[in-house]
Amino acid sequence: MTDATLARPERASAKAGRPRSSKPNGQWKVDGTEPLNANEVWKQEDGGLSVRERIETIYAKGGFDSIDPTDLHGRFRWWGLYTQRKPGIDGGKTATLEPEELEDRYFMMRVRIDGGALTTEQLRVIGEISRDFARGTADITDRQNIQLHWVEVENVPEIWRRLEAVGLHTTEACGDVPRVILGSPVAGISADEIIDPTPQIREIADRYIGDESFANLPRKYKTAITGHPSQDVVHEINDFALVGVVHPELGPGYDLWVGGGLSTAAHLAVRLGTFVEPSRAAEVWAGVTSIFRDYGYRRLRNRARLKYLVQDWGAEKFREVLETEYLESPLPDGPAAEKPTTPGDHVGVHAQKDGRFYVGATPTVGRVSGDVLLKLADLIEAHGSQRLRTTPHQKIVVLDIEEGRVESLVAGLEEIGLYANPSPWRRSTIACTGIEFCKLAIVDTKDTATAAVAELEKRFTPETGANELLKPLTLHVNGCPNSCARIQTADIGLKGQLLPDGNGGQTPGFQVHLGGGLASEIRSEAGTGRTVRGLKVTTEDLPDYVERVTRSYLAGRADENQSFAEWALAADEEALQ
Repeated sequence: MTDATLARPERASAKAGRPRSSKPNGQWKVDGTEPLNANEVWKQEDGGLSVRERIETIYAKGGFDSIDPTDLHGRFRWWGLYTQRKPGIDGGKTATLEPEELEDRYFMMRVRIDGGALTTEQLRVIGEISRDFARGTADITDRQNIQLHWVEVENVPEIWRRLEAVGLHTTEACGDVPRVILGSPVAGISADEIIDPTPQIREIADRYIGDESFANLPRKYKTAITGHPSQDVVHEINDFALVGVVHPELGPGYDLWVGGGLSTAAHLAVRLGTFVEPSRAAEVWAGVTSIFRDYGYRRLRNRARLKYLVQDWGAEKFREVLETEYLESPLPDGPAAEKPTTPGDHVGVHAQKDGRFYVGATPTVGRVSGDVLLKLADLIEAHGSQRLRTTPHQKIVVLDIEEGRVESLVAGLEEIGLYANPSPWRRSTIACTGIEFCKLAIVDTKDTATAAVAELEKRFTPETGANELLKPLTLHVNGCPNSCARIQTADIGLKGQLLPDGNGGQTPGFQVHLGGGLASEIRSEAGTGRTVRGLKVTTEDLPDYVERVTRSYLAGRADENQSFAEWALAADEEALQ
């Protein structure tokens, strides 16, 4: 099969499909394409990409009240637009109110940044849009996008015009589509890179993003590609991932992983054991994506991710279907990537392959602003560069700095709240959007995490806290069970929920998840950690709990080489309280 043809979806595949006696799952190549739920109905009646014309010609002129409800709650996502949460609605009402009761008349807009690659010109345009149309808001996400808030539909066409004038867009930034392609933030410039994935990222994005053939997937579909040995794109929790390896006979290429995802039911991706040559990366991506489109479960939304199909089929069957139904020829077997030896967040100063340097800096939990983005663009240009990258860890990486300008750049970054030498807590804490803007959230995250970082920095100093021992320790704060902040793969993961306040009411807090992590310099393979029954902490007590469990780790670990995750997975429950 070539490109994205459906290969006669009305015909069943006995090899790859369900038994005929079982209940239909909405798999196009097994059950046919008849919609089995309301979402599938409207997606077939009028695809998400079609709504752009209505936004430009009807809704931007008629205002919020003119928007068709199905467009508003469905198709708008295909263009990176969600209604944001109405201020003042507490977390206890998140699950009881209808979407239209929770939503405001303003939008979150997600600017899609494939591979995290930006120029200072593009950064400046995003900053100006933030200033002019988004009340100065801007958040760097853990998928390398930048999100704006308070966007009014009347201004969306002008925002698109400005973005597209500099090569940016919001196409398929949300929705049941291929989302942003995660890419190594140091692609093409790192001195120890195995292979530069930039050509493969560009080919996939140019050929397939906005293509109607892949604009109606069962649900969202996430891609990650890296050629760096630090494995810096969280590949184990993406639907499709390519990780740089060197084949003993074929040279540099990629190891293929499929079926990763977190949310409320975490599944780590599985290796197919294949080697993907760079020239075949786009073909293989289209093949795996086509399997999801054609065989993915569409009847139930909570089962409509690729991870469930991979779980049911297994790696061997998935590879067989991929190679026999979707690729021009089989893939050779390939080696697994070696364990990383360096951190994948790229914070700090590092040498490039051309003798210049790149500088990774962290904002606090991804929160910046339009003003910060404008100042950053000016700062980078004043230091002789025009390139930067966002990262899957809510960081910024500035490229192409001459050695004599590094120190000045680092100082300038800190002046605008971006730290190249952050404390372990500022470096390793990430947070999702939370109740401030998200309709699914139950508790505040950004402000809560920011306050916790500030407090922990006071409590752990070089004199009192052995900070140098905590650099690998990660703290992820999420506002609901959906795990946008990857709580299952953090040393300390916090899932937002409401807790009893002791007076018959409720107070914001978190369920605690411990010992998760992805492959890193201190961990050979990914794992989703443990949840201790009844281990919960209120927002108010969060810094106290993190300090307590951290000091318990420092006092109780087997030796100084034992990581927090290793200790937490082995520790008695009493030590984790």
